[in-house]
Amino acid sequence: MSHDPNCLFCKIASGQIPCQKVYEDEELLAFKDIRPAAPVHLLIIPKTHIVNLTEVDAAHEALLGRMLALAPQLARENGADNGFRVVINTGPDGGQEVYHLHLHVMGGPRPWKHG
Repeated sequence: MSHDPNCLFCKIASGQIPCQKVYEDEELLAFKDIRPAAPVHLLIIPKTHIVNLTEVDAAHEALLGRMLALAPQLARENGADNGFRVVINTGPDGGQEVYHLHLHVMGGPRPWKHG
């Protein structure tokens, strides 16, 4: 499993930095965003370090599928009963701030700011 010792999300995944965890298994970790853009704002990350979607290939299909399949379950469990959206920011022009692949799950009662 790849790990970047300077990566914020790698440090969270390894337990060096605490988070408000909502899900964890051998491959994935999900936690509440510290700067939520919606009433429900979760991040799903792979525990292995992948910079962003530009680095994925066919070998990552199962991992990406698991991330997407987990999103509706966590959205419901955290109160986004009436809908949610998923976002993956990629690169500087895509709005990526932390260079470790992550899936935003955002929902809850509107109005909420766009993020």
